[in-house]
Amino acid sequence: MLKSILMGLVGGQRALTPLAVVAVAAARGELPRDNGAPRILSHPAVVAGAVALAVGEMAGDKLQSAPDRVMPAGLVARFATSAIAGAALAPRHQRWTAAAVGGTTALIASYVGWRARMKAMERQSQAATGFVEDAAVLGSAVAVVRA
Repeated sequence: MLKSILMGLVGGQRALTPLAVVAVAAARGELPRDNGAPRILSHPAVVAGAVALAVGEMAGDKLQSAPDRVMPAGLVARFATSAIAGAALAPRHQRWTAAAVGGTTALIASYVGWRARMKAMERQSQAATGFVEDAAVLGSAVAVVRA
């Protein structure tokens, strides 16, 4: 369940990174044995789409017009993708609990991360803080899957 919580923390910062990293891991056969991931997660089209969307989200985050992560649509996306990732990182018999834990953690982490980012942007630009956040998020997501 710890991996589901940690991936929820990642999802609170970038909605699509958990899905992309878990999809890549599923395609490579790197998820835990007897995991709760849906089979379609490892399909090449799903992997490519998830990665493309995650890259697009990271690029869009640097724009002045980027919506706050705590907007309703962003929260729904964070919950959904973190729930899928949380289930994928847990044993099949715990997938529903792991999904709830991953999604809920992402919702809470969204607000904490948003406040931290707003505070950081008082000293640095949106782009600079976004690049730092991207590096932390991507590195953390990969570490969670590989742990």
